[in-house]
Amino acid sequence: MWPAWEVQEHDGATSWFHVRLAFTDGARVDALAVVSDQGLSVEDVRAQPALSLDDLTVLADWIEGPLFEACGLEPGPVGEEEAEVGGARRARPPWPRGIEGRWLVAQEYRAAQEEGVDPVLAVMCATGHSRRRSLRLISQARDAGYLTPRHARR
Repeated sequence: MWPAWEVQEHDGATSWFHVRLAFTDGARVDALAVVSDQGLSVEDVRAQPALSLDDLTVLADWIEGPLFEACGLEPGPVGEEEAEVGGARRARPPWPRGIEGRWLVAQEYRAAQEEGVDPVLAVMCATGHSRRRSLRLISQARDAGYLTPRHARR
């Protein structure tokens, strides 16, 4: 985390910070965060691999403490429900590799189809991978025989 810029206002200051979270599995999250007396907001996020929707919703919780400490402010009270969600989380949920991972991708894909939602998006959310990587995983699940072929061959 490093300061980007600060704007002095009548009764306080608003500070922008560049934030980088690097994880042991190679995942990385870069964000532009704004800290003011009203709280913390995240302006821009770039993640490799893409964050799942759940992880994106708790990103502010991950970075709130260090940012408020850097600004000399106290973070707002955290409710019981938020404390449970904001606990030890990763940028990418652990996803098994190999046969087990392909089988789980197929399960997610079929469940989404049955619910009438986008199966690729469901795999993206479940794995935390980008659309491109999720399509590759779906293709591997098809090749392994866990999903029906996409197109009938003539």
